[in-house]
Amino acid sequence: MRRVLGWVLAAVVLAGCTESAETSAGTGSEPAAVEAEAAPAAAPLPPLPELFDCLRESGGVLVAAHRGGPGPGYPENALETIQHRFSKGIRVFELDVATSRDGVMFLHHDDRFGRTADGDGYVSDTDWADIAKIRLKDTDGDLTRFHPPKLTDVLLWAKQNGAVVQLDRKKTSGFRDIMEAVAAAGAQGNTVMISYSDFEARTIATLDRDMMLTAAARGARDIATLESMDVDRTRIIGWTGTREPDPPAFERLAREGVEPAFGTLGRKGERLDDKYWSDGDGSEYQRLVDDGVVLISTDEPLRVAEYLEADEAGWAACAGR
Repeated sequence: MRRVLGWVLAAVVLAGCTESAETSAGTGSEPAAVEAEAAPAAAPLPPLPELFDCLRESGGVLVAAHRGGPGPGYPENALETIQHRFSKGIRVFELDVATSRDGVMFLHHDDRFGRTADGDGYVSDTDWADIAKIRLKDTDGDLTRFHPPKLTDVLLWAKQNGAVVQLDRKKTSGFRDIMEAVAAAGAQGNTVMISYSDFEARTIATLDRDMMLTAAARGARDIATLESMDVDRTRIIGWTGTREPDPPAFERLAREGVEPAFGTLGRKGERLDDKYWSDGDGSEYQRLVDDGVVLISTDEPLRVAEYLEADEAGWAACAGR
């Protein structure tokens, strides 16, 4: 994405989240806490099946920020982080949903606090009143003034701003509770559920057959299996893993009318993001687009989006922005 669409700046106003704040985080300064100002709501997105069909048919792509796109000064799974990345042109955010001991759903990845927050103990043993006070750490391990956000607040933000959230259920949470929260926020048109098995895909479809979801699929046989479990193929994004791109699978999925997704994320030093950028050239991401990938999940969303043009062109053509 070589320029940020003009409507972005009108959609979200960030208090203190400037580029200089991000680059100075290592010196002890940090972005100011974001106050979500009452910005005019963005126009609703087209139905997600239509949006993804349009991207597949036009050669567009969406760049998904893994865990919200953390970086210096910006923690993973923080509302302030996704607001800032949104202001830079990112439209899709992969987020983790955990549940406190007293039943409050919020964004957090690990079973315990500590790696990404100054709290201690297990998520399942901690009440929301204590979680809400926890300060989050950025990717350098520095404490910020940001706190874990409730899932509902993130869903309402996504709906107002026209963003897409991919929700990854952690083991303290249940699909039913998450999807009830999505429905209560009226954010079904902004949400993609993540499944890790055919059984989970069937569970999601049983709860809401119209919900968009990612499911492991590489061709007609996999799609037929999912359809036999009452999963609507028009709601499927075919997840093809994080190891090596599989262009024949991308082609097979496209022939089935299903959008291929691929992840370059993973453990630092081992992930494809590091391999692809080792020579300073992001041509491998363009190759993914050329081979038909419609959704790229990455730990380097800003860098990938800056390199590609198909994300901006696709969003403008298919989301009408």
